[in-house]
Amino acid sequence: MLSAIALMPLAWLIGEATEHAAEHTGPGVGGFLNASFGNAPELIIALFAVAGGLPAVVRGSLTGSVVSNILLVLGAAMIAGGDGKLDARSLRWQLAAVFGSVALLLVVAVPSWHGRPERHELYLISIPVSIVLLLAYVVITVRNLRIHRSAERQEAAHGAWSLKKSLLLLGVATLATAFVSETLVHSLDHFGKAVGLNEFFIAVVIVAIVGNAAEHGGAVVIAHRGNTTLATEIAVTSSMQVALFVIPAVCLLSVLVGRGLPLSFRMVEIFVMAASAAFATLVIWDGRSRRWEGFLLVGVYVLAVGVFFFS
Repeated sequence: MLSAIALMPLAWLIGEATEHAAEHTGPGVGGFLNASFGNAPELIIALFAVAGGLPAVVRGSLTGSVVSNILLVLGAAMIAGGDGKLDARSLRWQLAAVFGSVALLLVVAVPSWHGRPERHELYLISIPVSIVLLLAYVVITVRNLRIHRSAERQEAAHGAWSLKKSLLLLGVATLATAFVSETLVHSLDHFGKAVGLNEFFIAVVIVAIVGNAAEHGGAVVIAHRGNTTLATEIAVTSSMQVALFVIPAVCLLSVLVGRGLPLSFRMVEIFVMAASAAFATLVIWDGRSRRWEGFLLVGVYVLAVGVFFFS
């Protein structure tokens, strides 16, 4: 509980620094910066869990992160921001990338549904899949930044922090978030036993939300201030980064901290990630944010949590 409370001011600081950085870069690049700094602690937490011999927890938390960002955070941002405009072109591309990533993960996931999911040959198959995902991430990120570069350069508002100060504070808040999140994750095992929840559910719901708590909070704070475009960019960009960057990066780096982590996601994980990306795409397709659509996304996330619980 103390760790969760400690994440609240960090959420505010990450949101504040991102909003000031976006004054210089525009919402597209601002969302990319927030997602990049916000996902750094998750990468660190995942590697700690791999080193601790918890591969199912790692995969569950990564699945939960993808799902919670495009359902819970995107929905909460729409609710907090109300009616407004979205950058539909950017969001569609990124959600399509999430869907494509999930389809590619089937290469490893399907064989893992029969036999032991941690066997070494599955890790060997995971290596080329991870490389393809990382290459796709680079291509999509460069394309998105080019889209935003020409359209979003603008004069910063009076009183905005400098870009250097914003990035410095984002970096400091990210390091603090990694430290607090790592402490919190190590307490979750005892928490799960105390309340009677199994390891998979804790990973896919609680660890996923906690690992992104600062980033989630920042997106909602920004949406509440009326910047729905930036808030929705943060939510979707974060999900895309987890699917195309964090997942393959954890796989490739896992061999340095212990055993290699195969990308052998469960059937329910693959299904829920794909369904979430498809549903979010339908919601943002027209480029408008509506409060009732936000409630709908949150409702679908609650349904996903129920699916995870019963699985």
